[in-house]
Amino acid sequence: MDLIAARQKLVVANIANADTPGYRTKDIDFQFEFQSSMAGESPDVIEAPGLLVKNDGNDVNLEREARLLSENDLRFTFASSMMRSQVKSMQGAITETQG
Repeated sequence: MDLIAARQKLVVANIANADTPGYRTKDIDFQFEFQSSMAGESPDVIEAPGLLVKNDGNDVNLEREARLLSENDLRFTFASSMMRSQVKSMQGAITETQG
């Protein structure tokens, strides 16, 4: 969930800077960072590759950022559902051993 929160902050910053001249879109390589997250390190922030740079040097694509917000929402919903399920399992195990 920390990785999802980190990406959410980057996407929001990208949207906030959509009209800032020279601003370059920031992102994380989600798949790589997810696989590496067991090390407990903060994700590496990268410039998103392959985006069209406008005349003012800005490359924020609001459609891309909206898609990433939607993806992040799905990932968060899934992760929180999994966490809730694990907590319920633990509560059930605790209740069973106390009863």
